[in-house]
Amino acid sequence: MDTQARIQQLVTDHPVVLFMKGTAQFPMCGFSGRAIQILKACGVEKPFTVNVLEDGEIRQGIKEFSSWPTIPQLYVNGEFIGGSDIMTEMYQSGELQQVFQPA
Repeated sequence: MDTQARIQQLVTDHPVVLFMKGTAQFPMCGFSGRAIQILKACGVEKPFTVNVLEDGEIRQGIKEFSSWPTIPQLYVNGEFIGGSDIMTEMYQSGELQQVFQPA
């Protein structure tokens, strides 16, 4: 399976996916750490995380997949939400919390 298909399957198979540096328990950069904190604040206790530092193909492929140059990247229900800055802005405005409310 090629990298783009693998990424597509990950974002399809899991309702909340965070492509990040490190793990939820041990983020390897401040932006990834902030993204995890924001998800917890939104009530997402166990997001599915992908450590891009362990997979160079995913690390490069996710940037092409989303046309977004930086990591972390958040996907909810298969839809690209954004990186750490977007997550922060959406959280502060209350928009991100609504994304996680059951319809």
